[in-house]
Amino acid sequence: MPKVLIITGDGAESLEVLYPYQRLVEEGYDVEVAAVEKKKLQFVVHDFSPDFDTYTEKPGYAWPADVAFADVEPADYAALVIPGGRAPEYIRNDPDCQRIVRHFYETDAPVAQLCHGPLIPAAAGVLAGRRTAAYPELEPDVTLAGAEFVDAAAVVDGQVVSGRAWNDHPAWMHEFMHILQAKAEPPVV
Repeated sequence: MPKVLIITGDGAESLEVLYPYQRLVEEGYDVEVAAVEKKKLQFVVHDFSPDFDTYTEKPGYAWPADVAFADVEPADYAALVIPGGRAPEYIRNDPDCQRIVRHFYETDAPVAQLCHGPLIPAAAGVLAGRRTAAYPELEPDVTLAGAEFVDAAAVVDGQVVSGRAWNDHPAWMHEFMHILQAKAEPPVV
C-alpha cells in the first residue's frame, strides 16, 4: 500500500494525530509522522469546560516522529494529513514544512486537514481560492488567506478534505478514505 505522511509537532491534539494514524494503518497504509526534528513529540488533549471561554489543555500522548521535515521527499507519499492542536501555529513557519505542503497542493494529491491545520497551507500560500473547514475561531485566518471558510464536519474541495476538530473525525475521515480509495483504483479503459 502507498505511504501517507502526517505532519505535526509538540502541542498537537492527541486525537487528531492518532485517529487518522490508526485509521490509515487499519486500511493497510504505511503511515509516517514528520516533525521539525526526529524526536519524541508531546501531544495534548483539548476539551471544553463551562468555566472557560476557550478550550482547556492537558498533557496527552507522547509519540515518536519518524522523520524530520528537512528529510522528507514529498513525492514518496501518496497523501498528507495535517492535524490540528497548537502544533500548526509554529510548524507553519518551517520552510521544509511549507515545501511539503506546497507539493501536495500543487500536485493535486490527497490532503486531509483538521482544526488548526489550515494555518499551514495558509502560510505556504496555497489556501487561496479554496473552500475549507477549520476550528471556527480560525474563520478570520482562513478568510485572510483568501479561502472560503465553511462551518461543516467534512468539506471536500478537490483532493482536500477538511473538518473543524476531532469531533468531526467520522465524517472527515470517511470522505478522505473515499478520495484515497478512488486514487488507488486503476483507471477504467
